[in-house]
Amino acid sequence: MQATERYGLARAMAWDRVHPRLRHLSAWIDHIGELPVMNGTLIRLEVDRVPGDSEPVPVWLWSSKTGLTGMDVDMRWQAFLRRFDLEHTFRMIKQTLGWTRPKLRTPEAADRWTWLIIAAHTQLRLLRAAAVDLRRPWEKPTEPGRLTPARVRRGFRNLRPHLACPARASKPSHPGPGRPLGSKNRRLATRHDVGKTVKRADTFGEHVRLKG
Repeated sequence: MQATERYGLARAMAWDRVHPRLRHLSAWIDHIGELPVMNGTLIRLEVDRVPGDSEPVPVWLWSSKTGLTGMDVDMRWQAFLRRFDLEHTFRMIKQTLGWTRPKLRTPEAADRWTWLIIAAHTQLRLLRAAAVDLRRPWEKPTEPGRLTPARVRRGFRNLRPHLACPARASKPSHPGPGRPLGSKNRRLATRHDVGKTVKRADTFGEHVRLKG
């Protein structure tokens, strides 16, 4: 039993060595023979309140690990409650920071771009206390120390002139001549075959019919 800021008092109960009922669907549709028994821990979570006007209902969770202690059980339901933060973080770095916007050609370039996005997100989190809340008319006021990275980014242009820059000043230059007008690109990009997309069977009977 723990007190949370958003959901009130949270109460968790756990049952050890409880296995789910597997069926020949999704990941187990290609399994031949009797399905295995996968023991785990069943967790029942109750809270006092939920955001909005909805009534709180018990939430059932299952972990594939057995022999969990009370601290292990608390860690799992706390991670479940924090899943929305992770989903919004991925949405923010995709839509606001442009994680998936560039058309990168190699895995190494994708890794470098991902690390740059992580560094930018970390910088926005560290500047929360110094940023001014430039909120939209429909957004609620927020304390300076609790601004989201997206709202910090709006005022980042006002903070950047006051931050130290580890790089030297850029040298003046002019754009190159580029490709001559009317010429074709002779260095074509490498194309990778994505393979065929096969529709997966929804039921075991349909899977057997397609196999046969």
